Amino acid sequence: MGAGSVGEARELRVVRANTVAAQDLQRVFGARGDAHRCQCQWFKLGPGESLGGLGVDELRGRLEEQARCGHARARTTSGLVAWDGDEPVGWVAVEPRTAYEGMVRSGKVPWEGRDEDRADGSVWAVTCFVTRVGHRRRGVSRALLAAAVDHARDGGARAIEGYPMASARGAIAGELFVGLEHVFADAGFEVVTRPTKRRVVMRLDLV
Repeated sequence: MGAGSVGEARELRVVRANTVAAQDLQRVFGARGDAHRCQCQWFKLGPGESLGGLGVDELRGRLEEQARCGHARARTTSGLVAWDGDEPVGWVAVEPRTAYEGMVRSGKVPWEGRDEDRADGSVWAVTCFVTRVGHRRRGVSRALLAAAVDHARDGGARAIEGYPMASARGAIAGELFVGLEHVFADAGFEVVTRPTKRRVVMRLDLV
């Protein structure tokens, strides 16, 4: 594995996003669609902010700053990027849960039915997957999730969470960015709560 690599599955290579150029990260997010419009900022919005109100240019700038794109020696990053040969094909957002301001503040998923310290920085979260068009159904999400677990463990996490959809059946456009329950289950995550009929909170203890 090359510098910054944290995981590998078949021909896929997964690296820290700070080792990736901003333009290559944007090749994953594409020039249209939900991933392009969101730039993985939904769970990071501050009070009174909205995706539409901020606009794609601002959101893109925030993502690239959070990921520390192009700064190979950076100690932190907000996610990982999967490569298939010379092509960047996927992204996963993984950080301490406290980094997701909008989620921590909301009082909704993942907090319903839980007595959980929202300020506990030792719990990390996987909040978003993006797989580039033309590279789906090739194990990209599985490779990214496996690498995210390793990345969180290396970062000192005592646990890592995800908030996937229970099933792809009936999902509308943009809902599946959080991943699917069976993918998390296959990676060893266990169900904590089911706050809605379609959303699951899953967790993997690392210590």
